[in-house]
Amino acid sequence: MIREANLADAMAIAMVQVDSWRTTYAGIVPQEYLDALSYEQRATVWRTILSATAQIQFVYVAECDGGSVVGFASGGQVRNSDPVFESELYTIYLLESHQHMGLGRLLTSKIPQRLLEEGIHSMLVWVLAANPSRLFYEALGATQVSERDITIGNASLPEVAYGWTNLSSLLLLSG
Repeated sequence: MIREANLADAMAIAMVQVDSWRTTYAGIVPQEYLDALSYEQRATVWRTILSATAQIQFVYVAECDGGSVVGFASGGQVRNSDPVFESELYTIYLLESHQHMGLGRLLTSKIPQRLLEEGIHSMLVWVLAANPSRLFYEALGATQVSERDITIGNASLPEVAYGWTNLSSLLLLSG
């Protein structure tokens, strides 16, 4: 089941994020950085995000049959001014045990649905270039639109942006 997140989900979202980073980014992000990730620190960040109302931002969680959060996606207004893209898929993470089951598509579809309701029609997502899951965005019709380097821990890592200029077309592919 996919539902909108609430403040009570902060720790569960943090646990999915930390565990996903450790499995997805092993060998990409410095190991000492991954080892230092903390559920408590991430939960504090998510409590702040989930209680904020200053900008358009949405967070959805995927739950398994027992009600445990196994993934989440967040998105909203583009964080850095962009001449083409109005919004951004900030995060999407699934526990490794729940990947390749269609949950990523379902989670992803919730963000453009809400953005379209807000009158926003384009979106981008930034992803580490070495992340093998980046092909997921290509499968959903995104095109690579930009590149930059970011620093994580003590490493400079290449990141690429994928974009959709028409969120309606993304909904057709992700639904």
